[in-house]
Amino acid sequence: MPRYKITIEYDGTDFCGWQKQKSGLSVQEVLEKALFTFTHVQSEIYGAGRTDAGVHAYGQVAHFDLSEEREPFEMQASFNALVRPHAVGVLNVEKVPDDFHARFSAKERSYIYKILNRRTPAVLDKNRVWQVGLPLNEKKMQQAALLLLGRHDFSTFRDSECQAKTPVKTLDELTITRRGDYLFFVVKARSFLHHQVRNMVGSLVEVGLGRWTVEDFHEALHACDRRRGGPTAPAAGLYFQSVKYE
Repeated sequence: MPRYKITIEYDGTDFCGWQKQKSGLSVQEVLEKALFTFTHVQSEIYGAGRTDAGVHAYGQVAHFDLSEEREPFEMQASFNALVRPHAVGVLNVEKVPDDFHARFSAKERSYIYKILNRRTPAVLDKNRVWQVGLPLNEKKMQQAALLLLGRHDFSTFRDSECQAKTPVKTLDELTITRRGDYLFFVVKARSFLHHQVRNMVGSLVEVGLGRWTVEDFHEALHACDRRRGGPTAPAAGLYFQSVKYE
């Protein structure tokens, strides 16, 4: 049974998230309906990460199995014709080995979080950034971000509904770059806790606003208590960037 890997981008504004749910339309559902329409086979599509409602993707990865081989280029064209008018695009389709799994074969996941740091309304970036009107000190935020690198108990940044077996994770990268009024957070790790990226960004913004010191941030991390963390950053600013495999 041939297996295929697809790379997808989407605007998550109107979706309930990646995963199928009873309460709304998901990216997974849109793709599975398109796949069924042109193959007439009911196949489940497995994603590399379960993005929440409102979260976007530049390079979400997923896989599915078919009963017979299909031409990847033709499947890509079919997907992109049939997902309309939803804000989903299939960037690539390729045949992969039977043991490839979009989620379990992943060695690193990368996210980008975008903040627009100005008072003027985000006209062109509505639903695509977190707008913070007060000035942010990115140098202080960078100092605090360094404390997160490596292996830690990230309970302070873990959502109460997180189903991970352990709060201990290894964070490989967290960089903060300013370009004019925009701040870009690039975060990389093999896996993340539910809402971990958004909770880390929300807490770093407390440092950037001067409400917390870098030492306050350090204490919050080691408290291993979500009640000691900052607010959860809005979903609109988060983008699933890419997945790395062997």
